[in-house]
Amino acid sequence: MKTNLQTRRGFTLVELLVVITIIASLAALVSPQVLRGLKKADLNTAISNSRQIGLAMFTFQNDYGSFPDGVTQTDVEEDFPDSLVTADTTSSNGYFRQLFVAEITNSEDIFYAKTASSKKPDGSFNGADCLEAREVAFGYVMNQLEGLTTGGNAARVIAVSPLREDGTFDPDPFDKKATALRIDQSVQVLNINSSNEALLRGGKKLLDTGVDTIWGTSVTPVVVKPLN
Repeated sequence: MKTNLQTRRGFTLVELLVVITIIASLAALVSPQVLRGLKKADLNTAISNSRQIGLAMFTFQNDYGSFPDGVTQTDVEEDFPDSLVTADTTSSNGYFRQLFVAEITNSEDIFYAKTASSKKPDGSFNGADCLEAREVAFGYVMNQLEGLTTGGNAARVIAVSPLREDGTFDPDPFDKKATALRIDQSVQVLNINSSNEALLRGGKKLLDTGVDTIWGTSVTPVVVKPLN
């Protein structure tokens, strides 16, 4: 007796090409949305950590009269001579370490944000291992070499992210957005222009000085970069 065998037909090359084209088209549509969603999540992390930095900084200012600078470094080292943490004035990492010397915070995680050069902190606090290179994603804003205080314009800024190695703002990590921790303890999200400068509402640049700016004529803002 003869048995009829029905053979299974596989995909033809044309059908495979059609499927691949459809998948590629869908991926092209979805990928930008997914990428924007990831950058939004990274921005939210930077905002949240900025607020935590703000709490620590304001406690420090209440104790030492200003945000960290060279004078307060001497003060905290005299108050905590047995500290395992080594502060310095060469980077934002070094200035932020004063918060650890003064035992105001013991969390490296609050200084993390996902940027082009950052890495997750390892929790080591010995010497300069605390907030070592790439474990800080925030630049520290000072009045030249002096720490700012809460006595000035409440819109002035003390910590910003993300930054390029040249000190300008990096538009890539947060989809052309930057975070700015103000001395009133709020966090402002700023647009980054084509020249990699952060813009305040109204179009003024964040670091513009003079009449009708947040800095006025008595402050010269300097952004101290993190170690990369």
